[in-house]
Amino acid sequence: MKEKVIVISLGGSVIVPENPNFKLLDSFKKVIKRYSKNHKFVIVAGGGSIARTYIKALELEHKSKYELSVAGIRATRMNAIFLMQLFGKDANKNLPLNMEEVANDLEKHNIVICGALRFAQNSTSDSTAAKLAHFLKGEFINITNVPGLYTADPRKDKTAKLISKISWKSFNNIVKKIRFHAGQHFVLDQHASDIIKQNKIPTFIISSPASLNNILKGNKFKGTLISG
Repeated sequence: MKEKVIVISLGGSVIVPENPNFKLLDSFKKVIKRYSKNHKFVIVAGGGSIARTYIKALELEHKSKYELSVAGIRATRMNAIFLMQLFGKDANKNLPLNMEEVANDLEKHNIVICGALRFAQNSTSDSTAAKLAHFLKGEFINITNVPGLYTADPRKDKTAKLISKISWKSFNNIVKKIRFHAGQHFVLDQHASDIIKQNKIPTFIISSPASLNNILKGNKFKGTLISG
């Protein structure tokens, strides 16, 4: 594959928020299609509110952590299939279930969509995307409903400030203070943070198609860059 590989973790909160934002999804699709002539994209779908709803119900039934995680994985795959329908003939037709299948699909398509690939302890679809970025030697972009890493939760604290750049080590130190739980909602999960730190993968955290477009153009963007 000669084209540059970009792995995108598309948060479930972006795909299916409580009030679906079809305009945002359409804009996202247009940006991906515009750059797919010279880039190869892997889009990893998150589970979002659907996963959290399933997980919460199963927690009330005292199901195991493994069962909670599997419910989340299935939600990501459902969202991935929805995205495959959204992109139509421009993306893969069958849902890949491991990294080798993703790589094989990239030989045939410039846009490949998947959900979480397999169960991994204390992981979300972010970890899947980070592993794929390392496996495919690509860049990693995480699109969530918060435009980057802030000094506090910007949805609750109006004084929170955006951190435009942070080192892998410093970011990892922040993430390690958060206790993992299935269906958690943070800009990047703990395992993914370990992966990008160990393999020195430049990682972008953004929330909009406009920021994605700017990154792909090499322009300034609103978000956070995690690097050395």
